Amino acid sequence: MKRNLILIIIFMLCTNKILSQTNENIKYPGEKNFKNIKQLTFGGDNAEAYWSFDDSKLVFQSNYENWGVFCDQIFITDTNNYNMNTSIPKMVSTGKGRTTCSYFMPGDSTFIYASTHLSDISCPEEPKRRADGKYVWPIYDGFDIFIADLNGNIIKQLTNYPGYDAEPTVSPQGDKIVFTSIRSGDLELYTCDLNGENVKQITDELGYDGGAFFSNDGQKIIFRASRPKTENEKKEYKDLLNEGLVQPTNMELFICNADGSELRQLTNLGKANWAPFFHPSDKKVIFSSNHKSERGFPFNLYLINIDGSGLEQITFDNTFDAFPVFSNDGKKLVFSSNRNNGGTRDTNVFIVDWIE
Repeated sequence: MKRNLILIIIFMLCTNKILSQTNENIKYPGEKNFKNIKQLTFGGDNAEAYWSFDDSKLVFQSNYENWGVFCDQIFITDTNNYNMNTSIPKMVSTGKGRTTCSYFMPGDSTFIYASTHLSDISCPEEPKRRADGKYVWPIYDGFDIFIADLNGNIIKQLTNYPGYDAEPTVSPQGDKIVFTSIRSGDLELYTCDLNGENVKQITDELGYDGGAFFSNDGQKIIFRASRPKTENEKKEYKDLLNEGLVQPTNMELFICNADGSELRQLTNLGKANWAPFFHPSDKKVIFSSNHKSERGFPFNLYLINIDGSGLEQITFDNTFDAFPVFSNDGKKLVFSSNRNNGGTRDTNVFIVDWIE
């Protein structure tokens, strides 16, 4: 009890300091699709915020130390909770290991997420800076997928294969899950029923396939992928994968039917194109990209038609905007950004009215 009180006091002091240091407008010129932008979190790395089916709640991951966590854990909040600068939202993961990729299940009384807590209760180490200078993401082999209730009680373990199983999302139609697994020896996409049955592999090309989402009608899937072409690129990809790593600096968007048929590449922009999500019309996709950058940053949000035409820049940040997700009613967008962080590296969650 005493420790929790101390954490809350430290949290409020640190947050007030951040707020006092930040006076810039959190909406930038040119962001014509945004109205009534509001900041929800105020410290740490906060990302992958996803709506409940009724749009009343968000589930997201955070490693904010002032909330008493030191490794990514899952939190839930009401979408109209603008008090996370002075109060701590409800943690619904175990507090052990590392978690990622939470998503509401139909009915909004349970959610799905990936966690390493069964393999090790400690936070897995992040990759050390490489001598070759490559920027890499870890593919922790301890990740499995779980379903839990809103009190954090695990109801079902959905995967139990050696190696990486993570990145689950649920069809808006409430009938299917798509996730990434290394069970074939490569990082491929799979679909299954809500109870984990009828697992089907839907991609089979060499490269990292991940971050998949269903269209609103449940008929299509959009995802990010690396596609090494040359023998040197293929060797490099396989060597890194053997180390439990992927290099996310060269990814494009791909789209297919929900059964994996009619797979095609959607973007050919170069650099890193990722975090795609279907526009409410299902005729466009919003995503994050650094294809205009000369040094890796900034990342901004873009819209593109599903036939690959009509590329349009949505945000005009000078650092990082990503993880855009439309509400189920299509009226709002939630995303993560480095804007308004007082010059720190904090990534926070923002919510905005979407204007066509």
